[in-house]
Amino acid sequence: MPPALPLADQLLAMASGAWVSQMIHVAAELGLADALAELLGSGHPQSLRQFARMLGAEHYLSWADLLHSVRTGENAFCHRHGCSVFAWYEQNPERGAIFDGAMGDFSRPETEAVLAAYDFSAIDQLVDVGGGRGELLMAVLRATPGLRGVVFDQPHVLAPVAVPADLDGRLELVGGDFFANAPTGADAYLLKHILHDWHDDACRTILRHIRAAMAPGGRVLILEQVIPPGNAPFPGKLLDLNMLVMTEGGRERTPGEYALLLESAGLSLRRIHPTASAVSVVEAVAG
Repeated sequence: MPPALPLADQLLAMASGAWVSQMIHVAAELGLADALAELLGSGHPQSLRQFARMLGAEHYLSWADLLHSVRTGENAFCHRHGCSVFAWYEQNPERGAIFDGAMGDFSRPETEAVLAAYDFSAIDQLVDVGGGRGELLMAVLRATPGLRGVVFDQPHVLAPVAVPADLDGRLELVGGDFFANAPTGADAYLLKHILHDWHDDACRTILRHIRAAMAPGGRVLILEQVIPPGNAPFPGKLLDLNMLVMTEGGRERTPGEYALLLESAGLSLRRIHPTASAVSVVEAVAG
């Protein structure tokens, strides 16, 4: 192993990290990576190109206002743009499409870990609430014969999505608003990187709609980076700071905070399933 850098050099490297972020962003934005770096190329199955484009643009600009967020507790993105990040994406659909792709990039490495850590075989119908383009649910269906699934998201998000031929009859796309309702009658509901976008009151609304819609004996599966106790480094702690910058009240949560949140929505925490990635499966049932 190479020797560790002196502490001063380590601090300088962290402080100048924005330079690296912008170099990666420019390479992704201009398509240079298609010729130079596989994971930033458009055609690579594990491409992170859209994620790099998102981080280097709206995220980068919003992080420039981190001091405002830390001083006031207010959302830096809204401070800069005058609206929430999700409203801004609706107003700027070309950036919204990049965001949808970035979420796929971000989630792709976690999917294999989730499938290895959680057994979906006892579920008959699974609803992916806020499921975006359906990449996670499609992977779960392909790994779990007999399972049927519903991707539930806003109509404009689902508009470009098509049901693959191999999942015809097993996968349904349903447009809607998870702040208004949820598809009824399923025995499991999946929420991947949804609750961390919202403050507790908004999360309670989402969870209560699911609680009212789920079949008797149903379950809720929350996929998030659950903050462990102690002060050891953990990716979710940096992501928690990003939620402060980019969302209105969103944050990562500890096991105890999930237990209280679920209880307030009529649900009960059953178990937290760790995975090989930073994300865990928080399993809940009717309280």
